[in-house]
Amino acid sequence: MIPIQPPGSVRSAAELNERIRGLMLHSGGRLSAEQRAEYEVLVTEWSAAMRGEIVKAA
Repeated sequence: MIPIQPPGSVRSAAELNERIRGLMLHSGGRLSAEQRAEYEVLVTEWSAAMRGEIVKAA
């Protein structure tokens, strides 16, 4: 199931990375269609979080 974040809630890149790793570990590297959808959401959020952290650092 894809986790739903409350509006305005932002997870850190580290938290998202941990969720991505956990998803891959538990699936054995073979994602079902539902897991693939969750993975895509997590990677998109992770990418946005990384950009946000880079901007803050600058």
